[in-house]
Amino acid sequence: MRTRLRAETDLDLFIAIAKEGGLRRAASKCNVPVSRMSDRLRVLEEQMQVRLFHRTTRSMALTEAGLALLTHVEPALAALDAALEVATAGDSEPSGVLKINAAPPAAELILAPHLPGFLARYPRIDVQLTVEDALIDIVRAGFDLGIRYAENLSADMIGVPVGGKQRYVLVAAPSLLDKTGMPSRIADLSRVPAIRHRFPSGTLLPWEFSRKGKLIRIEPNNRLVTDNQRVAVSAALRGTGYLLIFEEYVSRWINDGTLVSLMRDWLPAFNGPVIYYYSRKHVPLPMRVFIDYMKSAAPA
Repeated sequence: MRTRLRAETDLDLFIAIAKEGGLRRAASKCNVPVSRMSDRLRVLEEQMQVRLFHRTTRSMALTEAGLALLTHVEPALAALDAALEVATAGDSEPSGVLKINAAPPAAELILAPHLPGFLARYPRIDVQLTVEDALIDIVRAGFDLGIRYAENLSADMIGVPVGGKQRYVLVAAPSLLDKTGMPSRIADLSRVPAIRHRFPSGTLLPWEFSRKGKLIRIEPNNRLVTDNQRVAVSAALRGTGYLLIFEEYVSRWINDGTLVSLMRDWLPAFNGPVIYYYSRKHVPLPMRVFIDYMKSAAPA
């Protein structure tokens, strides 16, 4: 956790309570006794002569006045912390722990090739990387930033594009095409055996194909459903089913003819992932140098 360059104030504790949704979680996060957290909140409310939280035995929720205070004071204190960090950093080497949450394709295809170079360039920055399909609140989960695709980001996040264009490919083994025949229309795919990706929520996304403004969604026959890309690719190589997947995962087998790429003109390129972080959070030095490094190493 980044060391604050100023004394902790009652407003900092108020923000922690609002973010954590209760005194105990906020006290644990700030490493202070619950009694002190409660006393400082009471003093703040007395000084302001206004109630900041609705309290029950099980929860705390911001009042209208509390929400107004949070909206104004959180970015102000973040800006103050940022100014102090810039003023004191000078030429010092970036250091600290950077906690990153990333979707598997973003981590494996975009981040992994460049992470060793980043760590070599900044030996005093340690990275803790969590790779998962599940969509999470990175702020509440304690991450500094995430790497995902822009359509999954909430409005209060700032996104920095990296990695350039990517695309899906539909592939099948020649042995499978000998059995099913070569599909000539998108509609033909509704009858082929498919290898599908399952997300943590249990969702199976339909296969989407688009060309000249026309979008077609297909629900193929589920021959194999898995949440693991390696299992999916291995099965496709052995002729188990047709597979829709990021091109980078299978390009080597397309190039040597082990897999055949199908319907390519129906699978246009799309924008790569974005590095994202909470818009009200000031950007500490380790985060700034990581973003700058990735923008340079894997430009959008």
